[in-house]
Amino acid sequence: MKSDSLRDKIVLAVLLGIIAGIICAVTKLGWEVPFPARTALRDATNPPQQILQQLGFSHNFTHLSYFYSGFPRPIVSFIMHFGFSVTFTVLYCILAEFKSGITLWQGAIYGLVIWFVFHVVLLPICGTIPAPWDQPLHEHFSEITGHMFCFWAAELARFALRVKLTGQPVPAH
Repeated sequence: MKSDSLRDKIVLAVLLGIIAGIICAVTKLGWEVPFPARTALRDATNPPQQILQQLGFSHNFTHLSYFYSGFPRPIVSFIMHFGFSVTFTVLYCILAEFKSGITLWQGAIYGLVIWFVFHVVLLPICGTIPAPWDQPLHEHFSEITGHMFCFWAAELARFALRVKLTGQPVPAH
């Protein structure tokens, strides 16, 4: 797959973003096993579920689950989680095609910016989560490091897949 035209670069970036976004989402879920992002009480309705409820979706819908090996898994939360990761990784990959500065610290800075925009600014303003100063320190630690780590993993995937698919080095801008 060549990536010479603007259209080709965008198509390539979207493809890479979808694949790397899935990797990003799984990485973030895995990160939260040893470093839970919320207390059990605050996770009873997690931020993706709360956002949907703020938009008018019912509690029953936002808490739909499926069972895997006897464990309930929150399908609606997972759809939101994967959708968020894929969306912002696609954006990252498109930006990286044209502005290599976005890849600073191999995507970790992008993850830090995403954390700040959502967990410090937008979600508290919308009332989805408490104000940053009312969030426990362990939540900030989990979310900051988790976002940095998952977007670092996304950059590793983007970089390797881009080289593999195009046979070209990643351009420096």
